[in-house]
Amino acid sequence: MQNIKVSLKGKEAEGFVIPLGDVNLVFVKSKNGMIGCGAFDVMALEKFGYPAAKVKPKENSVKDIDDLLNGEIVAVNPSGEKAGVKTGMSGKEAAEIII
Repeated sequence: MQNIKVSLKGKEAEGFVIPLGDVNLVFVKSKNGMIGCGAFDVMALEKFGYPAAKVKPKENSVKDIDDLLNGEIVAVNPSGEKAGVKTGMSGKEAAEIII
């Protein structure tokens, strides 16, 4: 497992890359919310009022934090929408809002 500091707009969040066989579980989180790869059920996190968004990669899968930030937001829970995250924006744009 990799734990990576992610700095965006002067704020910091934690990034994680967890190998799961041939794929990685990749996400960036802060106390204010998270963006993650397609393995996350962002609607389940809504039960806790935690802003969350799911990223679709430009390639086959999200392999690392760069893939996550360069991907496209394809799902956002209502708390994430309330924070300002929208489908179609980049992972980096969403992370800058949620962090």
